[in-house]
Amino acid sequence: MSEPDVLVSLDGDVATITMNRPARRNALSLQMLQSLTTAFEEVGGSAALGIVLAANGPVFSAGHDFADIAGADLESVREMLQACSKLMTLMQAVPQPVVARVHGLATAAGCQLVATADLAVAAESAGFAAPGGKGGWFCHTPMVAIGRTITRKRAFELAMSGDTIDAPTALAWGLVNDVVPDDELDRAVRGLLARVTRGSAGSKAIGKQALYTQLSLSQREAYDYAVEVMAATSQSLDAQEGIRAFLDKRPPKWSRPPLE
Repeated sequence: MSEPDVLVSLDGDVATITMNRPARRNALSLQMLQSLTTAFEEVGGSAALGIVLAANGPVFSAGHDFADIAGADLESVREMLQACSKLMTLMQAVPQPVVARVHGLATAAGCQLVATADLAVAAESAGFAAPGGKGGWFCHTPMVAIGRTITRKRAFELAMSGDTIDAPTALAWGLVNDVVPDDELDRAVRGLLARVTRGSAGSKAIGKQALYTQLSLSQREAYDYAVEVMAATSQSLDAQEGIRAFLDKRPPKWSRPPLE
């Protein structure tokens, strides 16, 4: 029996979703995209406090599987790209913070996964590219996520050149949050998750969605929206508990405890 394309495991309150097509460089076939979507739907609806997106094998993800695309008709390619867009949207819609654990190469839609994740930690061995710029099929959909993560001029350089940038460059450009030695990658991912899951899980779930929403608005619209969300959430049990705990100079008791 063949191994599944995607593995899901739980370690305490952290769920890890692992791409498991190492022989295909974790290329994102339609089946792989659908399996990842199912995994994020299931974990997103679970009690997990954080999600790690990882990969087996020497490459994080080489992007779309060209074996599926060669000779495919328009509708087939559109279906695959729509499945990819659905996955990317879902990653930002689940209530938990999603951290990409990146080793090896993350190219095209693989780089799109990194840009889409809420946070990313890269091993020193990692590399990132939108290689369509030096080929015949431009990375249009990967650049939606990448172009919203790094500056416009850097996005243009990455997209047009097709060059691979190393992990320190990805850090300097804002594509990842941290770069660590390969043997420290798991510890760094866990440490970041512990920090970003402190406090009320319910508050963070609303905060994640509100952050993505207001970033797409003008500044005036963003303030109008944020005022309403912040006023409404002031009435939540965890907001009131946090305020009372601060005034009483005691540790708060959240409705769900944070990661240790």
